[in-house]
Order: sequence, then C-alpha cells, then structure tokens
Amino acid sequence: MNQAVERPAPRVPSREEQAQGWRAPGQDAGWLNPIHERFLLRLLVKKELRVRYRGSVLGMVWSYVKPAVQFVVFYIALGIFLQLSRDTPAYAVYLFSGIVVINLFGEVFGNATRSITGNGALVAKIYLPSQLFPWASMIVALVHFLPQLVVLIVGALLFGWLPSLTSAIAFVLGMVILVVFTMGLGMLTAALNAAFRDVENFVDLIVMVATWLSPVLYRISMVEQAIGGTIWWWLYQLNPLTIVVELFHVAFWRYGPEVVEAVPSDPSLTMPGEPYGLWWAGLLIAGVTFALGTIVFERSKRRFAQEL
Repeated sequence: MNQAVERPAPRVPSREEQAQGWRAPGQDAGWLNPIHERFLLRLLVKKELRVRYRGSVLGMVWSYVKPAVQFVVFYIALGIFLQLSRDTPAYAVYLFSGIVVINLFGEVFGNATRSITGNGALVAKIYLPSQLFPWASMIVALVHFLPQLVVLIVGALLFGWLPSLTSAIAFVLGMVILVVFTMGLGMLTAALNAAFRDVENFVDLIVMVATWLSPVLYRISMVEQAIGGTIWWWLYQLNPLTIVVELFHVAFWRYGPEVVEAVPSDPSLTMPGEPYGLWWAGLLIAGVTFALGTIVFERSKRRFAQEL
C-alpha cells in the first residue's frame, strides 16, 4: 500500500543569508522590483528592442518616420485646409509639441497593457518579478520618444525659441505627470488584460479618443469658447493629458517670439493660470492613478501564470 510522501516546506533563508541577497522562492520587493532588479530590467529592455526591430531594415529610423508622417497629415488637414495655422502663430511647433505627448502616452499605455500577455511564455514558465514587464515597456517607449524630442527642440529653435528656466520646469513637470499617470493606467490594464483580452481593444480606443480630447490639434481657447463655464470645461481642464500638453506648450511654444508678438492682438494666447496652472492637480491625479494601478497589479500578479 502506497503511502503519501510529505514534501518538506521550502527552507526560509536565515538572516545572514538574507543579508547576502538570498530570499525564499516567490518573494519579491513588490512595486520596488524595477529598482531592486535593475539587471533583469535591462535585459528585458534589450530583448524588447531586439524583438521590435527584428527583420527591420530601417530600425530606429521608424521613430522619426511615424511621427513625421503623422505631423504632416495633421498639419495639412488642420493647419492648411482648416486654416488653423492662420490663427495660431508657430502652429507647427504647437502641433508637434502635443503630438509627442500623445505618442508617448499611446505607446506606454498600449505596450504596458500588452506586456504580460505579450510575455506569456516567460510569465508562465519561469519566475520573474511581473512589474518588470510594464516598466520595460515604458523604458522602450522613452527610447523611441527621445528622437521625437530632439526633432521638437530643433523645430522650436528654428522658430526662434530659446530655452529658459520656465520651459525646463514645465517640461519636467509634464514628463513626471505623463509617465506616472500612464504607468498607473498601464499596470491597471495589464492586470485586467491578463484575464480579459478585450481590455487591449478598449485601450486602443482610449488612445485614439485622447488625441481629440486634448488641445493637441486645436487651441484650448476654442474649447473655452464652446463649453466655458460648464462642468465639462472643468473636467476638460482636469484631464491629466490636457495639463501635460499645455505644459509642453509652455515649454516649447508659448514663449516663442511669434507668440509673444501676437499676444497684444490675441490675449487668449497667454491663458494665464489655465490649465497648466493646474499642474498640482495633474500630479495628484497621476499619483492616485499610479497607486491604484500598483495595488491592482500586486493583487493580480500571482494569477497571471494560470490566466495565461
């Protein structure tokens, strides 16, 4: 008669072993994993970049081509056909400074959402801290963002823009709000997408709508004229993407010579206190979103292997 053999419980490392870096299987540092596991994070980033451009002739050049084509299409359709460039000085800089924000938002959000399902083989077969996957996707998106930022800076300089302390602060605030907010959303949707694959389709819709619900293609003064004084106007201003786009406008467009010269005849170009003055609200909303996304991700990560 066969007797059941009891398996010994996993040995818990002693304090001395823990001090040397040993830990019990399955234990990790939670939301601090990207800091504690920097080596693994670098490996995942390199893997993502290799997979992204495998078999590609142009490689990283696509980081220039895609936003350039997007900019040309929008500029011709809106700037020339709808004549928005006539009423907006340096409209090319205004347009592109918003496009780079939406592109970074869309890539971080979309890639983070698919980071767990896209690495299903790794998640299901070996133990890796799950937080590394969305964070690796975010870093890859930042790598693609750098060429666009260089093009934006060069374009702004050609229009007479000069960097200042105000522009530097606006840029840093905008980047912090954008990355924290988008990573919070990305971790939330990554956890949900592991169980419900429809989530990534909703994310694609959100990214598409975000382009039109932020002052990327049009001036925010047009929105105020249409819905100013209503609750929709306040909700529009509290949209973190609206705040980030306006911070980028402050950083690269608002204090350019063409805009400054046009202010006396068009005071709406200054818009003092609106809505980039709500940067504190953007930071608050981004922090809450990040905390919520982290909590949901932490509670869901132990089910990823079974759900995949």
